[in-house]
Amino acid sequence: MTATLEKGWPVVAPDDKEVQRLLDFFVQEFPTPLGPDDSLPVRLQSPKLSWEEVEGECAEMGQKLLRDRNLPPVLAATLIHAAIAHVLQLDIPTFRDKKEPGQDAEELVLLEGEPVARSFFNKLLGVCYEWMKELQLLHLPKQYLKVSSYAIRNTRRKMEDRHVALPEFNAFFGIKDAKERAYFAVFDGHGGVDAAVYAATHLHVNLAHQEVFSTQPDEALRRAFKQTDEMFLQRAKRKKLRSGTTGVAALIIGDSLHVSWLGDSQVMMVRQGLVVTLMDPHKPENESEKQRIEDLGGCVVFLGCWRVNGTLAVSRAIGDIDQKPYISGDADSASFKLDGTEDYIVLACDGFFDGIEPSKVVDLVQEHLQENAGDGSTVAETLVAAAKEGGSSDNITVVLVFLRDPQDILKVSNLHVSIESTDHNTGCPQARGDSEISPLQLTTSTVNKDSQAEGQTG
Repeated sequence: MTATLEKGWPVVAPDDKEVQRLLDFFVQEFPTPLGPDDSLPVRLQSPKLSWEEVEGECAEMGQKLLRDRNLPPVLAATLIHAAIAHVLQLDIPTFRDKKEPGQDAEELVLLEGEPVARSFFNKLLGVCYEWMKELQLLHLPKQYLKVSSYAIRNTRRKMEDRHVALPEFNAFFGIKDAKERAYFAVFDGHGGVDAAVYAATHLHVNLAHQEVFSTQPDEALRRAFKQTDEMFLQRAKRKKLRSGTTGVAALIIGDSLHVSWLGDSQVMMVRQGLVVTLMDPHKPENESEKQRIEDLGGCVVFLGCWRVNGTLAVSRAIGDIDQKPYISGDADSASFKLDGTEDYIVLACDGFFDGIEPSKVVDLVQEHLQENAGDGSTVAETLVAAAKEGGSSDNITVVLVFLRDPQDILKVSNLHVSIESTDHNTGCPQARGDSEISPLQLTTSTVNKDSQAEGQTG
């Protein structure tokens, strides 16, 4: 079993004394820069990298290193960004791999992973020394979202899910405008974990560097999925990898929510106790998906479940090099305006939704908040357990992001229960609302229909 919890760091930054203490602890552990023969403090994900993979791989290494030493996420993100900025200014020949005999001059230039990682670590150490001399200002979100995440291998032989929670997105990429941003994603791998690990490492980096990121976030998400797919296919070809991953990502910018998905991982929202449908997952049995695959010369057949070309039970994914273009790398996206009445969003793999109906999520979260006095830090664990009890045998990953304080959600719910109880006792008829509503019923929501239509045509 693997599990992770993000309980939400307080909005206030660690004070200067605390920052000094944390930095001092780190530099005492690593008093000198790493030499060329020194072992790395964190294991590399890949011994060879393309230049466009450097930022994601360094950021992942930095997160592991600083998370294990309990640095607050905003401080860690700021230090990582500063160190990566130094690395990206270095010349490519510093890390360039030796050209293989017979290698075409136009082939992808690969870099040696260890020198890249060693250079990043030494830059990170240097940034820490600089901060100890003169502390820098931490740019904190005005409202830090509370997040609960949990993941289990379940009865499967391997854990192939990965998830990402970046409430400190702006600090991670050095963004200093007035807009608050937070990013969350779930990736459900198949045929191995490589594609899911790759997507969890690189998709948010690709997103932040899209030209349309500031003007069209939903389109930026779609392009980031496509770019990540293309990058992983290059690695898959080099290393003979056959894995793939579905994925769903959510980007919160101020009072707007942007979601994008590839395959059957899903995101749902709860607003004033009602489920809001945000998306339509890609499944082989969907008529539009089936038609797209058949138009390409493929087929969708039922072998225990609906499968593309009799093999994969997903119709869109990052990777799956042997099944392209039938398994499409084109994501769909949607955008929604938030008005402050939204309770939370839930991102999860199909292993969760196989065992739990979306309408049941509302009851489970409400019961958890009641039993824990409004503390939602471990609510994802409750949801995962319910999905397992509901019959799911797959890997299960859940990331729940509260869009308002769980204490307030509990108070409002208790108030509704009290009113309903009073009206019932007095014989007053109640107008019962639907337990699930679609985005089209929300006057505050706008769906990017053009993006959806384009994605469905493949």
